[in-house]
Amino acid sequence: MSSCLLGRPVRYDGRAKTSPSDVLARWLAEGRVVPFCPELAGGLGVPRPPAELRGGRVVTEHGDDVTDAFLRGARLALAAARENRVRVAVLKEGSPSCGSGRIADGTFGGGKIPGAGLTTELLRAEGITVFNEDQFAEADALLRD
Repeated sequence: MSSCLLGRPVRYDGRAKTSPSDVLARWLAEGRVVPFCPELAGGLGVPRPPAELRGGRVVTEHGDDVTDAFLRGARLALAAARENRVRVAVLKEGSPSCGSGRIADGTFGGGKIPGAGLTTELLRAEGITVFNEDQFAEADALLRD
């Protein structure tokens, strides 16, 4: 679970994106949530410059290449998922780490394009189903099957 969805102020701008999901509240009560922020785990701080995927690399708005930190965070997210036998992840849409259906277009102009973040791609490659914060019901249904 993206830590920012749990109310933790770990996003690039130092804010959270707390989810009001009833499903999430139930999962928390059941002890089923493994919080994780790949960008923090990868060594990036809070706040940090905005970053977007561009040409297979993750770059900041100032042009700094931060791909290695994003890949390190993705690998650590996968390790945490394996350790906790995670089958389903709910991650923050739009992020160059966690986006599952759309990400920023790489221009830092606010546009979105179809795509997935580096953590999402790695988790999916290992058989973990990734949903976004608008898909808690679908994630819950998959876990009940």
